[in-house]
Order: sequence, then C-alpha cells, then structure tokens
Amino acid sequence: MPDFSIESALLSRRGVLKVSVCASALLATAGLTASLSGCSASASARGFSVLRSSDLAFLRALIPVMLAGSVVAASMPDAAKATLNKLDNNLNHLSPALLGLTQQLFDVLAMPVTRGPLTGVWGRWENASPEHIQHFLQRWQNSSLNLLKMGHGSLVQLVMMSWYECPQSWAVCGYPGPPKI
Repeated sequence: MPDFSIESALLSRRGVLKVSVCASALLATAGLTASLSGCSASASARGFSVLRSSDLAFLRALIPVMLAGSVVAASMPDAAKATLNKLDNNLNHLSPALLGLTQQLFDVLAMPVTRGPLTGVWGRWENASPEHIQHFLQRWQNSSLNLLKMGHGSLVQLVMMSWYECPQSWAVCGYPGPPKI
C-alpha cells in the first residue's frame, strides 16, 4: 500500500524542487557552454543582422506553427519570411544583455544534446512536424519549471510581436494601418 503520510509528501516536494534546480542548472550550463565553447556561431547569417544560421533552422520551423490560423496556407512562406526579417530587426535593437539571453535560448534549442530532452524534438528542426513543434510549445507553456515557461513566453512574444508588425498581418486583425500624414 502506498505511503500517503506527511513525511512522504514532503520528500516528494523536495524531490520536485531538486529536479527543478537541476534542470535549471542544466539549461543555464548548456547555454553558457554553447556560447563559450564556440558551439554557437557568433556571426550572423547571410542577409541578417543578428540571427545566426542555427537560429534560422529553428525559427523557420517555429514561425509557421505559431502563425497557423492567422495566415492562409498560400501566404505562409511570405508571412514567415517577413516575420523572420522583422524579428531580426527587433533583435538588432535589443540591449546587449537581452540579446545575449535570447541567443542563449536559441543555443539551447539548437544543440542536439539539450534540444531532445527539453523539447521532445530529437531530430533536426527542419525535419520536425508541426505537431512535434506544437507539442514542444505546449510542453514549455505548461512546464513546472519557470525557466521553460519564461522561454515559451519569450518565443511567443518575439514571434508574435514581429508578425503583427508586418503590414500583411494588419488586414487579418482589422487594423487599417497607421494614419497617413
């Protein structure tokens, strides 16, 4: 018969806290290691100010999943490209500290050793199905680890802010555009 005593409940709470601390330490260490070891490219990808090649693979898989329902399928390639360009521009105007944190998040998502266990996407982002990416987003959104919840919030804000900054998104939400002066 299972032990439902107060002592076992306290141990399980401690266990959860220990797992949370270990997972947070793993994420921080992986991001820092990637940045310091040169595992993450510091040079931006061709045609971009800030985004790196490893970032593009992830974002090109993520953006269509996040824009689904807001963009018709025929317009998705153009919408994803416009969002990616706006995202690069927005990141280029972040403070160095916030840009560094965002790049660490992208590094953790790009490294196979951290991508699989943290996202459930074990292969390359280019090969991930929309269902796998949606599951990853839900997993992070509903995680018991605040660090993953914050990562989810950052991704959603970065992508959606960049999409709604694009003129082609305005008609979908009924915004007539800025006033003509």
